Amino acid sequence: MRPSLIAITAFISPFICMSFAQEAGKVDNVATAAQRRSDSFATKMRLLEAAWENQDFDLARSLTHSLRDSVLQTQLEVQPPTASLVETNQWQAVAELTADWRGWARGWKYFKTITVEESAGESRHSEPIEISLSFPADQVTSLVREIRVAKVSLGRLVELPCQVYGEVRRGNQRHCKIILMVDSLPKQKQEILFFYGNSDAELPEYPSDLLAQGEGFGLDISNAHFKAVLSRQTGQLERLILRREHGLELYSGGEGHGEPPGIDWAHDYVDEDGFQKLRISLWDTCPDYEVIRGPLCTIIRRWGFPYSPVHPIYSPSRLKVDVEYRFYSGLPWFHKIGSMKAIQDFSAQALRDDEWVFSGQSFTDKLWMNAEGNLHTGDVPADQSENLWGVGFFNKDTKDSFMALFLDHSATGIPELKHNGAPNLFYRWHGSVWSRYPLPVKNVPAGAELKQKNAYLALPFSESTGAKEIESLRRCLVNPLILSASVVSPMNIAPTIDVNPGQAAERRLARPGEAGDYSQLKSAIWKALLDCKDAQLYTADINIVELGMIYDVRVRGDVVTLVMAMPHRGRPRLEYFVDGSISVHPTVSVPIRERLMKVSGVRQVVFEQTWEPGWNSNRLTTRGRQKLGME
Repeated sequence: MRPSLIAITAFISPFICMSFAQEAGKVDNVATAAQRRSDSFATKMRLLEAAWENQDFDLARSLTHSLRDSVLQTQLEVQPPTASLVETNQWQAVAELTADWRGWARGWKYFKTITVEESAGESRHSEPIEISLSFPADQVTSLVREIRVAKVSLGRLVELPCQVYGEVRRGNQRHCKIILMVDSLPKQKQEILFFYGNSDAELPEYPSDLLAQGEGFGLDISNAHFKAVLSRQTGQLERLILRREHGLELYSGGEGHGEPPGIDWAHDYVDEDGFQKLRISLWDTCPDYEVIRGPLCTIIRRWGFPYSPVHPIYSPSRLKVDVEYRFYSGLPWFHKIGSMKAIQDFSAQALRDDEWVFSGQSFTDKLWMNAEGNLHTGDVPADQSENLWGVGFFNKDTKDSFMALFLDHSATGIPELKHNGAPNLFYRWHGSVWSRYPLPVKNVPAGAELKQKNAYLALPFSESTGAKEIESLRRCLVNPLILSASVVSPMNIAPTIDVNPGQAAERRLARPGEAGDYSQLKSAIWKALLDCKDAQLYTADINIVELGMIYDVRVRGDVVTLVMAMPHRGRPRLEYFVDGSISVHPTVSVPIRERLMKVSGVRQVVFEQTWEPGWNSNRLTTRGRQKLGME
């Protein structure tokens, strides 16, 4: 009897599932020119099944890699974006604003408005919020470059730093996500404006204490309060250094269980007969991940199936784990957002979704929080052991502390989770630990999902004031600011307050080069770049603007700076386009530097190559998509 195709699914990324196969099939039916130059998901699956039947395992492995590429590209093109808070066609024109506001926003044509409301009666400082918005594609060139955010304060517009990411194009709409840090008084309502529609806009730069060093998921991330070190192998949080006084370093020593030890040990489960524990800390590298870096927030998301101690002898595809860290500028806490979803019916003897281990004896006392949000010190009473919503430790002498606040801990498809995980100061005399085992049943049906959202605090803790501070923070985190779409009416807002000359810079949104002062030169530069093509696409006659490889054009006097990307890591050498692009077949191209030096007013051209964010097909212009046969 020949093995079934199911047996080789361990080779294939967790991305590959029926929903994507169906979506790929829809795209296949279109039969665009682009698909004729590639092969469909369905075709590759047929080839893979034939290779498996013929036991041509080398070919099967090659095809699984190619299948993954098809899934990634199909996801980029068809995955629905998050719903926009404001309807795409709900926008206002800057020209309709009062003269004062119109002058402040000079260079921008359009804006959208939302209302931010504080409902819990708490003061907020730098609370991170994330908004999904969509825009008419014909009103914007690049959302990452063009979006600027302002709040209304005493009748004036004041810019708020923002971080734009996840830009995608779907038909005649462009979508993105925007992160802000918002201050609010208790019960306050604020109007926030999102300006866009400025082809002269440049990638904004905002001062920030948030620094992410390294590549991929293995980063060192620091702000004014701590430095987080992520494992270069798995992306798990390996160490946390508190940036105060002596700089306490939280770590887990020893040899782990054969894998690199870290302080964050979740997520994992023990299989049906207690034979083995499958862990994401056993990954040799992240099966899948994405990283977002910016001045306000660094996001590291990883997902896949946990590994066996003897992977791949056992490689079950039963429980998909998704874990995301979010670190913020200026905040002494970070988020971890996770889910564990059953892909098949399976049985588990035990399952953990939160465990932290700290070597040494850095802490002297325990912290825990009940369901009402009241913080306590000392041992957890027996009648509270299954209803914990925060656990941690502190040192009464040094004031160092580390604590988890469980903001969301819920499940679908199974009974209510257990909210356990009492802290233990002495883990086999090795150090301190807490470990949460939430699974209320052993048999987990397909489709069941456990969800969590935790905040981890690294605050100086005083027994006299610490409880009040943490309880207030929790009330804010479980009652986030309320966001809603709105329309601003500047004529009904208090008149602008007079400002002194030292505040004059606040009266204009644009930086140098963004308010039309270099429009003619920038227009000439963009036009010149149309002559710089990718000669490796022999007959497409496609230029780097249509390909979306130009992320930014900055002009300072007669010096031009271009921020550019390459399509993928297999083609890392930007100099090919800068100085060495050649003519092949009917494609006639000119090197970028040579072409721009012929533009009147340009004395020098500086190039910056970036891999953040990575280039993808959403950056193609309409004309570029047509030339590549995608429309």
